[in-house]
Amino acid sequence: MVQDQPSRVGRRLVAILAADVAGYSRLMHDDEEATHSKLTALLADVAQPAIAEHGGRMVKNTGDGFLAEFTSAVDAVRAALQFQSLIKELTIGDAEDKRIAFRVRINIGDVIVEADDIFGDGVNIAARLESIAEPGGICISSFAYDQVRGKVGVEFADLGLQNLKNIARPVRTYAVVRDGLGPAKGGSTTPSPSSAPRLSMVVLPFTNTGGDPEQDYFADGVTESLTTDLSRISGSFVIARNTAFTFKGRAIDVKQVGRELNVRYVLEGSVQRSGNRLRVNVQLIDAETGNHIWAERFDKPVTDLFDMQDEIVARLANTLDAQLIAAEALRAERSLRPDTVDLIFQGVACVYRGTTQVHMLQARGFLDCALALEPTNLHAMLAVAVVDVTSAGSFITDDRAARFAAAEATLTKVLSRAPGNALAHMLLGVVQMFTNRAAQGVAECERALTLDRNLADAHGSIGMAKFFMGRGAETEAHIQEALRLSPQDIFAYRWLHVVGVAKIQIGADAEAVLWLRRSNEANRNFPIANFALASALAQIGALDQARGAAHAGLELDPTFTIRRMRGSASSDNPTYIAGRERLFEGMRLAGVPEG
Repeated sequence: MVQDQPSRVGRRLVAILAADVAGYSRLMHDDEEATHSKLTALLADVAQPAIAEHGGRMVKNTGDGFLAEFTSAVDAVRAALQFQSLIKELTIGDAEDKRIAFRVRINIGDVIVEADDIFGDGVNIAARLESIAEPGGICISSFAYDQVRGKVGVEFADLGLQNLKNIARPVRTYAVVRDGLGPAKGGSTTPSPSSAPRLSMVVLPFTNTGGDPEQDYFADGVTESLTTDLSRISGSFVIARNTAFTFKGRAIDVKQVGRELNVRYVLEGSVQRSGNRLRVNVQLIDAETGNHIWAERFDKPVTDLFDMQDEIVARLANTLDAQLIAAEALRAERSLRPDTVDLIFQGVACVYRGTTQVHMLQARGFLDCALALEPTNLHAMLAVAVVDVTSAGSFITDDRAARFAAAEATLTKVLSRAPGNALAHMLLGVVQMFTNRAAQGVAECERALTLDRNLADAHGSIGMAKFFMGRGAETEAHIQEALRLSPQDIFAYRWLHVVGVAKIQIGADAEAVLWLRRSNEANRNFPIANFALASALAQIGALDQARGAAHAGLELDPTFTIRRMRGSASSDNPTYIAGRERLFEGMRLAGVPEG
């Protein structure tokens, strides 16, 4: 039976500007007619002309303010700066309790568009920033900040992560600092840059808090192994074990340690054994501020202590890599003159946020700027290859063949200069897997694992290769090994998706639903997992849920079609091809557009 195709809603990516009058209810209560008259004049004579001048559209008047959209975040900020400055000049002579002052908020989002309104999470975030913005000020989200920094002639104060009403995840926010527009705080709004090298850290000796002297050797072993493995993180500077152990048994002032050793980060932890269980606590601390960046706890039954040590160290090394990149990206955002490395950190951080067109475009923007400053920088080249492979492999672009070819050319150049780079070997293997050379790809990933035993993503990629080779039943074991090494990996959502489509290949649709839901829970910004989930749900007859999953995928990637995915098979294996047809059949039932 042919299913009715859901009607496509009009969507576009826009910069959203929301503004409201601070204390509007009080102003109207005190003098309704005068307030209404002044507000109407300011909107008509100041706000609307500024918006039009910068290519924006006044979407609607909200009574106490307005909502506008722009095709450019830079234009949105420039328009806000213009009308906020002029309104300040026009109202400076008014009594403070009668003065009209707008709170302006700007965000970027993919919105549903109607003639006289726009809808979506992007609009909701802009609206909820009202609680952060100050009267006469301009507050923007990190999504907007990524696009305007260094382009609008003003500085921004980092207000940190903010929990907004009815918004699931905290949003990092910034306030414009110019002529009184910004947070009313004393002192400098931008922290002085640390003189310590980027990604510099010390692993302090883990303390044995269980009182059993025999556990000292285990705590010391974790410290030593972690020092070694963290030193393999590209660009890291890790204080040697012998120096770190001079702090053993001493009361520690983290800031003092940072100053003495000239490092940005301190990793400290403890080991406690109770009966047949072992608990390990770990904290990553910013040595400049003393703030905790990240913490983790492992609580496991005692088996082979050396195996446990290897597992704990592997998990920590994988997680810390992502945490340190995120921390350095935040530092880079505060820099008024970002250098190549700052731009690379910010680009990689965008990749980590999720596999959508918006995140990949943001990442590519930072990385292109990095390569413009330093065209032969290996780290920037490698990060660009990551963006190309991710975009093509996740079907969020139509030029997949060109992206894979570009990535392979880049990775070949990187490996000619750095033949021992494990990540480059793994990425080359992934390109080969996606371009009908799965066996070669497995060999490259195995080579990567000889260079970095903790490269969990290599195990995940081998699992994907087994799917391409028509051996989907073998995929789960490889993904489980990746998850053992890095259960909270930044890319775990991709591995979970791979198991899901492998289950569809072998006809285990109910199991596929479970794995694909886990993928969605791990990262909501991965549209292809929604389409695969829609297919699996349709195969088990849950059509309403299937259509909901398809709709969620199309909200993330409105351009996706089955035709795009069908256009470039990763393998000519008959079992793989038959599994793809099952996948497409379920997508059609769920209402995914054919294209």
